[in-house]
Amino acid sequence: MEELNLEHLRHIVLWATFAIGLWFGAVSHRSHFCTMGAVADIVNFGNWNRMRAWGLAIGVASLALQAMTLTGLARPEDTIYLNPQWSWLSGILGGLLFGVGMVLASGCGSKTLIRLGGGNLKALVVFLVLGLTSYMALKGILGVVRVQWFDPLKIDLGNASSIPGLLGESVQTSVATAVTIGLPVVLIATSLFARSAWNKETLLGGLGVGLAIAAVWWVAFNLAYLPEHPETLEAAYLGSYANRPEAFSFVAPYAYTLEWLMFYSDASRVLTVGVVACAGVVLGAAASAWQEGSFRWEGFQGVEDTANHVVGAALMGFGGILALGCTVGQGLSGASTLSVASWITTLAIVAGAWVALKYQTWRIERML
Repeated sequence: MEELNLEHLRHIVLWATFAIGLWFGAVSHRSHFCTMGAVADIVNFGNWNRMRAWGLAIGVASLALQAMTLTGLARPEDTIYLNPQWSWLSGILGGLLFGVGMVLASGCGSKTLIRLGGGNLKALVVFLVLGLTSYMALKGILGVVRVQWFDPLKIDLGNASSIPGLLGESVQTSVATAVTIGLPVVLIATSLFARSAWNKETLLGGLGVGLAIAAVWWVAFNLAYLPEHPETLEAAYLGSYANRPEAFSFVAPYAYTLEWLMFYSDASRVLTVGVVACAGVVLGAAASAWQEGSFRWEGFQGVEDTANHVVGAALMGFGGILALGCTVGQGLSGASTLSVASWITTLAIVAGAWVALKYQTWRIERML
């Protein structure tokens, strides 16, 4: 009976995550929420509104998570993002590769799912190549390269793995708490400071995406958490792939989705929160596109367009596994934990995107 109850609880976790994925996909599609687009708007037009939406999303998600932590409803230290042992080369190089890749592929992992929901067949190719490459980086030949050459180069951050931890152990608890809550509040205020940020797309994207990340964290730390699993007698997180609390991230879940589809008849392959999140985002974006009347089939424009998307997807697959996440995994979920490594990795992703966009601009100017 207990086993049946655990399976029922796991299904509740998966359905809840799927529902949040639907919301994330619909909101992101309707608001044009896109990290690559945010960087491109700044580089090409000097427009910061989509970057403000991204900052607002981080601030909202972080404020909610820190509030849950202070009230005992969340344990961010259990996540991969606050690991004191940081593979710095993997994080920085992976972030740079991912940033370049998402420009070539016309969007990051989450944007690919959103474009796929809108009928973009180029996004389907990106999904397959990114999923295959990330699987290779997890368990295949690229995984050997990653484990031998990159991951061993680590820094012991200790308590400094979080931004409040940078203050040191001697700082009073009240000061650390003020910083923990103050940083997200400052980020929200900064994002909303400009008059131009007060528009439907910026507010819907920032608030909607931020609340989605907060909601999936609540599911992970409350619905999915078992203080003592009846079989292992250890703490467990139901529905997760590595028995850790998971929010949204769209690199490794691509690999797990392909694995689940290819080995569906294998009873040991079960659905995880990452797989159902991917499905939810696609269907949520599709529903928004149909309701809006913007759904349309779109393919490649030529050989160069195809090559850019394939190379970009491969860079995102390898870079995302190196970096332990993407613009959502590190840039939203990780950043909301106030992880130092997540913020550095996110800056590396933005830097990679900036370099790729500048290169594209240079190429266009040379052809004129």
